[in-house]
Amino acid sequence: MAATGNLSEEQVHCSICLDVFTDPVSIPCGHNFCQSCILGYWKSSPLFQCPMCKKTFCKRPDVGVNTVLREIAEQFKEIKEVFCDVCLGEGRPKAAKSCLACLTSYCEEHLESHSARFSKHELMAPVGNMEDRMCPKHQRLLELFCKRDQACVCVLCTETDHRAHYTVPVEREWTEKKAQLKRTEMDVLQMIQDRTKKVEEIKDSVELSKASARREAEDSMRVVSELVRSIQRTQARLLLSIEDKQRQMEGRAQGFVAELEREIAELQRRKTDMESVARADHIHFLKNFPALIAPPSVKDWSETSVPTDACVGVIRRSVSTLEAAINATLDELAESEIKRIQKYAVEVTLDPDSANPWLQLSQDRHQVRHLGAWQDLPDCPERFDTVVIVLGREGFTSGRHYWEVQVGEKDDWYLGVARSSINRKGRISVSTAQGYWALAMKKGQGYRVSTSPPTPLPLDPKPKRVGVYVDYEEGQVSFYDVRARTHIYTFKDTFGEKVLPFFYLYCCDKASDTIVVCPVNEKGLIKQS
Repeated sequence: MAATGNLSEEQVHCSICLDVFTDPVSIPCGHNFCQSCILGYWKSSPLFQCPMCKKTFCKRPDVGVNTVLREIAEQFKEIKEVFCDVCLGEGRPKAAKSCLACLTSYCEEHLESHSARFSKHELMAPVGNMEDRMCPKHQRLLELFCKRDQACVCVLCTETDHRAHYTVPVEREWTEKKAQLKRTEMDVLQMIQDRTKKVEEIKDSVELSKASARREAEDSMRVVSELVRSIQRTQARLLLSIEDKQRQMEGRAQGFVAELEREIAELQRRKTDMESVARADHIHFLKNFPALIAPPSVKDWSETSVPTDACVGVIRRSVSTLEAAINATLDELAESEIKRIQKYAVEVTLDPDSANPWLQLSQDRHQVRHLGAWQDLPDCPERFDTVVIVLGREGFTSGRHYWEVQVGEKDDWYLGVARSSINRKGRISVSTAQGYWALAMKKGQGYRVSTSPPTPLPLDPKPKRVGVYVDYEEGQVSFYDVRARTHIYTFKDTFGEKVLPFFYLYCCDKASDTIVVCPVNEKGLIKQS
C-alpha cells in the first residue's frame, strides 16, 4: 500500500466522496473532509454534525484548508499517476499513451519509436494495470458490459459465451451505475440524517423522561407522605379513643366499686345489729326482730359486669376512616392518570372482514350492534363464524394507545384487546390464556375481567363510557370509568405479537344497545359527551 510519511492511503481519502482529498479541511472533532463535501453535507442536513463521529456543533464551524494535508493528498495523486513502463530508474516520465496490444504504457519518446514499428497497434489514454482491463480469454480490451451476466466482456466474447446477450459500452454502464451509486449514496445519506434525527428525538425523550421521573418521584413522595401523615393522625385518634374508652370504663367500674362498698358497709352494720339482738332478752329481741329480717335496701348486682374488651370495633372504624382517605387519594390519582394517558388517544375503526355475520357495523366503522339476524357474508379467514366478535382494523406492536367506548345501558358485552393470532372459528373462550385481555358485563353476573378463572368486580356506579389504555412494551392493559374518572382494572402480561382492539356483543333488540367507539378530535383528545 502506498504511503507518504506516516499516513496510509485510507487516511487521505474523504469519507464522503470516497476519493483522495481535494482542499481538505479539519473540523473541531478532528476529522478531515474535502471542503466542498463537508459544506455540501451540512447544507443538506438540519444539523451541523460530523459524518464520522456524529458530534453536533451549535453553529457551523469555520473551516480552512489544511495546507499540510493538501500537499500530502497531492503527493498521493501523483503516486497514482501512470508512468512509462520502458523507462528505468527514478524520475520516470509520465506515460503519454497505453498500447492495448503490448499492454504497455509509453512516454512521448518511447511512444514515437513504438508507433513507427507497430503502426496498427491500438493506443488509448494512459491507464495503470493494463492486464486488468483485458479479456483473459481473448486478450482484447474489455469495452462492453453484458447486462445478463453483469460482467465486462470484449468484442469476441459477444460471439462466443455471450452470444445474443444484451451488451452496452462500458462507459455507458459506468455512467448508469455511477448515477445509481450516487442515488444510493443520497439514500444512505438520508437514512443517516433520519437516524441522526431519531437519535436526537430519543435523547430528547430520555431527558423528558428524566424530568417526568423526577416529577413522579416528587409526587410519590408527596402522596406517600400525606398517606403516612393520615395514618399517623388516624393512629393518634385511635390511641386517644382507646384511652377515652378505657377511662370511661374505669370510671364506671370505680362507681360500681364505691356503691358496692357502701352496700357492704350497710350490710356489715345490719350484721352487727343482728348479733347484738341475738344476745338480748326475749322482749328486746321480739321488738327488733321485724326490722332485722326486712330485705336490705341494696341493688341486684347479678347482671352487673365490667367489659374486659371495651375497645371492640374502635380499630375497625378507624381503619375504615383511613380506607376512605386512601380511596379518595386513589380517585384523585386515577383522574390525573386519565388526563395524562388521553394524550395517547388513537382512532379505532372496526374491521368488517372480522365481524361475525350477526353484527352490523355503521358506515364510518365506529359503531356496532347485534342485528338479531344472520347476514350472508363471505366466510373469509379473518371472520368470526360462531362467536359475535369484531376486531379493530388497526393493531399495535409497540407504543402506548388509548381509546374510549360508549357502552351505555347495554348489559352483555366484552371489550379490550386480543392477539392477532387468536382462533376465529368455532367456539371461543375469552380469557388471558386464550389471548384476550378484556372487561366484561354479563347479564345476571355483573362485571368481571377475563382472568382464568374470571375475577368479579363490584362496580358502582355502572360505567357507561369505558377508557382502554394499552402500553405494549409494559404489557399493560388498563380500563377506566371515564365519567366517574376512576380506575377499574389493570392487566400485566406479555403480548409477544400484534394486539387488536376487540368487541364481543350478545343478542339485543334495542338500538340503544349499540356500542360506539368514541371519535378523536383535532387536538388528539377524546371528545367528551
